[in-house]
Amino acid sequence: MLKKTSLALCLSATTLAMPAFADEEREAIPQLDHVFLIVMENHSAAEVLGNTARAPFINQYAHAANQATQYFAIGHPSLPNYLHIVGGSNFGVAGDPNPKWHDDPGSPGTVVPLTGSGVDLATPAALTGAVGGQDIPAAPYIARTIADQLHEVRKSWKSYQESLPASGADSVDASDGIFSNLSTDINPADLAKLYAVKHNPFVYFESVQRNDEPGHSLRNIVGFDGVNGLYADLRSGHVPNLSLIAPNQCHDMHGLSNAGKLCANDAMLIEMGDLTVKTLVGAIKASPAWKEGKNAIVMVWDENDFSNSPNLVVMIVDTNYGAHGVQSATPYNHHSLLKTMEAGFGLHCLNHACDAGVLVMSDLFARSARR
Repeated sequence: MLKKTSLALCLSATTLAMPAFADEEREAIPQLDHVFLIVMENHSAAEVLGNTARAPFINQYAHAANQATQYFAIGHPSLPNYLHIVGGSNFGVAGDPNPKWHDDPGSPGTVVPLTGSGVDLATPAALTGAVGGQDIPAAPYIARTIADQLHEVRKSWKSYQESLPASGADSVDASDGIFSNLSTDINPADLAKLYAVKHNPFVYFESVQRNDEPGHSLRNIVGFDGVNGLYADLRSGHVPNLSLIAPNQCHDMHGLSNAGKLCANDAMLIEMGDLTVKTLVGAIKASPAWKEGKNAIVMVWDENDFSNSPNLVVMIVDTNYGAHGVQSATPYNHHSLLKTMEAGFGLHCLNHACDAGVLVMSDLFARSARR
């Protein structure tokens, strides 16, 4: 599916991956120790905010913490948005295809493990929001994510995926936590795809699929439970610098048709998502890690439900060090989030996060309230 071009191959990795931040952008974001990034699914801001009957915790949290009231997803469906969040590009990927694991010719997936460089797909103006309603044109990219950047500077990352089987992420496209697409003794049509690989962007990259580098491999991807899972890490206080936290498709407000009536009912999906977020935020704040250094919880929806334009979604930032109660009307998008995390970790911007007009979210991550 992914094709390299002569144009992209003429561009060096250094040129694409390491533009400098402006001094004021670096100074606007404090150096962060931990970011807990919770990604929810497929609801517009209007469907969640104000819905105090079904989402009381999220509505309270949006006002008690900090909120971007003009935050836009980039495109549809899920996977391109996750790729934009972690890498600043869709990397030429359209739709929600599965990865071609280890570039195996027999793999049913269609996305060859991303590596090297190429040219991505343009994003139509209707879905760009925070860049003034302009098309995001196709542009050269380097196939890297914030996980690659963190590893290179000896910082750590994990992708916590609810309902991932205990055997791990390798070659798993979908799972209910026990059975998966690798199971040979079930009817595939009966599998409730609670874990979905399209919500786990790091596995699409060759650097992670290669699985040969300690601290930067498929072993960085774990479930919520178990001795190395999210809740165990939080209890111990041994958490990575970046935690991408993806609830399963019944708990992230996405929904499934074969996972019970509650998971197919939108009102109940919102309620289950609210309770899931409440549990996650409580566990993070109870962790010893929350009390050490400068930390942030970021909660964002990957996209709206296709029914509203523009692609306006909820974005909440909660820190353990600075301003609270900020309601920012500054236009931001997924590239702004990536650029902000990179600034906080002392990294360089990647791909479209370096575009003109992409702002760091300095008001939401501020050390103190502005006067």
